Amino acid sequence: MKLHTLLKALPFAKVREQSLNPEISTIEQDTRKVKQGTLFICIEGSNHDGHRFAKEAEEKGAVAVVARKPIDVSVPVVYVQDTKRAMAILAAAFYQYPSEKLQIIGITGTNGKTSVSHMIEHIFQANGKSSGLIGTLYTKYHSKKHETKNTTPDSITLQQTFAEMVDQNVEVVSMEVSSHALVQGRVWGTEFDVAVFTNLTQDHLDYHGTMEAYRFAKGLLFSQLGNSYSEKKRKFAVLNADDEASDYFKMMTGVHIFTYGIDREADIQATNIRFFNKGTSFTLRTPKGKWEVKIPLLGKFNVYNSLAAISAAFVSGLSMDGIVRSFANFPGVPGRFELVDAGQSFAVVVDYAHTPDSLENVLKTVRSTAKGRVFVVVGCGGDRDRLKRPIMAQIACEYATDPIFTSDNPRSEDPLHILKEMEDGVKGAHYTVIPDRKEAIQWAVSAASKDDIILIAGKGHETYQIIGDQMIDFDDRLVAKEAIQNNL
Repeated sequence: MKLHTLLKALPFAKVREQSLNPEISTIEQDTRKVKQGTLFICIEGSNHDGHRFAKEAEEKGAVAVVARKPIDVSVPVVYVQDTKRAMAILAAAFYQYPSEKLQIIGITGTNGKTSVSHMIEHIFQANGKSSGLIGTLYTKYHSKKHETKNTTPDSITLQQTFAEMVDQNVEVVSMEVSSHALVQGRVWGTEFDVAVFTNLTQDHLDYHGTMEAYRFAKGLLFSQLGNSYSEKKRKFAVLNADDEASDYFKMMTGVHIFTYGIDREADIQATNIRFFNKGTSFTLRTPKGKWEVKIPLLGKFNVYNSLAAISAAFVSGLSMDGIVRSFANFPGVPGRFELVDAGQSFAVVVDYAHTPDSLENVLKTVRSTAKGRVFVVVGCGGDRDRLKRPIMAQIACEYATDPIFTSDNPRSEDPLHILKEMEDGVKGAHYTVIPDRKEAIQWAVSAASKDDIILIAGKGHETYQIIGDQMIDFDDRLVAKEAIQNNL
């Protein structure tokens, strides 16, 4: 695509060297990806300023640069007021507005995004629709998985991914949308058809500052759905009626509202919830009648997750019969209430629970099924929300018989300082502190006996431990399995 053709998407940009009109073969913000024919965009981040690398980009083959302030290069420079916004606009235009050719379902909330996105992807696949997924674990379509760095990719990567999905005849995409991504404009240029809200509890206050700012960030997904009631492409906000933040999101959007819940009246509602050894069943009340639903997952929180997924599929046009049937063979999600079985007489569960609400939900589920003691191995990440540390410790001590506090990606912080802040919330309580995470897991395994349950919380699917500036191989599931085998 020629530069001048692409710049039609930026009507008020000022172009230096306007007489030149190079062919643009790719758009990049990272000099490591620049090659001949690249349009390089200078992004100002918290750690790096892309303007400083404009010359390097030119030397690597960039034929034009988008900038906010003066730079010294000999190729055409496109000056804009906001390079991040320009990047989203140009990426969407360069890839021919791919999100408009897809059914895109965005999921936001503190907990449950990964599970809900996987459920939605599975439901559509089981009902004959070619579906894709973008989220914390990976990007996936046609059974192929691609690594992702962030829950929600930057706008260039996102539009490129959508374009690839269009080329591969994907019809529906379920994607996690983080509060960071919404504030940073990563999903600008993406046309969502359905926006799903799971819940809002304390997390990321190190970034957002207050719960009000955090709630506002989540609300951006709903406000950006637009104000159209077009019959060609109806848009829906799917909201959790049992979470009071939903009332706030209702005011932020003009599109059709569809609610789900358990405790409050909602468009679809789960009643008569029953838990059994390998799953949960409930009666689903909907505008179209009642269905009996069985999901191969435990816990009330997974009932909420399934309701969110069912709602998204239902407003997207799938039949309720097909939606309900699809849960029979849902395979679950890596690192979400994942069992580790190496022949031991007690249960070991690995879960990503890293917020107070998610830890409480999982521990309640474990407690309700436990016949013996409940161990929990839990820590708090470094360089993250410090306010939740004593709360996490309080929840661990309330619901577990044997809480073990340990490290969880301490990053640049002293692990002992993090543990001290956890302990400050439970003075006088019974707990064990083992800073080394591997030793903590080994201790729990060696102490457990028949009918006990060990919950290893916080990292779930992660296969690394961040200590200082080093990323070390570490998988809770593998460490637990090795510890079990060594104790058999």
